[in-house]
Amino acid sequence: MPLQRHILVHCPNNIELQNLTHVSEFHLMRFSDDPELQPTIFGLFLSMYLVTVLGNLLIILAVSCDSRLHTPMYFFLCNLSLADICFISTTVPKMIVNIQTNSKEIVYVGCLTQMSFLILFGCMDGMLLTVMAYDRFVAVCHPLHYSLIMSPRLCGFLVFLSLFVSLVDSQAHNLIALQIIYFKDVAISNFFCDPAQLLNLACFDTLINNIVMYFVGAISGLLPISGIFFSYYKIVFSILRIPSSGGRYKAFSTCGSHLSVICLFYGTAIGVYLGSAVSHSPRNIAVASLMYTVVTPMLNPFIYSLRNKDIKRAVKRLHSRIV
Repeated sequence: MPLQRHILVHCPNNIELQNLTHVSEFHLMRFSDDPELQPTIFGLFLSMYLVTVLGNLLIILAVSCDSRLHTPMYFFLCNLSLADICFISTTVPKMIVNIQTNSKEIVYVGCLTQMSFLILFGCMDGMLLTVMAYDRFVAVCHPLHYSLIMSPRLCGFLVFLSLFVSLVDSQAHNLIALQIIYFKDVAISNFFCDPAQLLNLACFDTLINNIVMYFVGAISGLLPISGIFFSYYKIVFSILRIPSSGGRYKAFSTCGSHLSVICLFYGTAIGVYLGSAVSHSPRNIAVASLMYTVVTPMLNPFIYSLRNKDIKRAVKRLHSRIV
């Protein structure tokens, strides 16, 4: 059935159901409607996007060009950097285009596509952080068997499994969104197509869809968090059994960057959900979402490059080759 350029501002009754289809576009929220602030906001988000892409590409290039970094930990780090590039690319380019064109519309198909990729790469981030926690668990708790356990085949399988789970999660949310045909409004209270926002705009009772969506979200969220918590529970107890303080510091330092990224990623993600539950201000929810979808991917390369001596040396060697 073709999409009509018809915007529903109320839910259709039984008579209207025969003649109306779903909306053709949604309106995304702007951070400011002040025309004088638009160039500043445009420059800010463009800069953040470029820094994120270039920073993560730099890590990928540094690891790829340095044979000493061809280890499981850095293999997972490269995949995390790639997921971060894709994650931020689902939201910021559209926002930049809308600011430049003085528009806030996103077509229905584009909204569902953006939502699907946002969930896909967001879930991929969480799954890869879990895999990296398992890698640190093996490195700290079973150092003598590390190379045997973390074989190239297992590493490839773990990345594939992360992608598969993320794809299932993304398509489950997409199928739920496709069940919504009629909307009571087209204004999304965020700067991207948030699945929770789409459900809130639905005309009819979406209790079952809400239950399914939050159940799927809980599985894709709680399972990684549980895996990370269990891994670091074992890591902490293993480190505490090391007799020397220098040995304990060395063992824990291998987990510092990863632990910082975990706190940043899940801290901002949990903040979004808590903020949306406590505060009903769209502006506050959008700011919290900004931290989760934009700021976190931008800071990840800095965290790994500033706290990791191997990455620093690899970047210096890459720079010397280019120069």
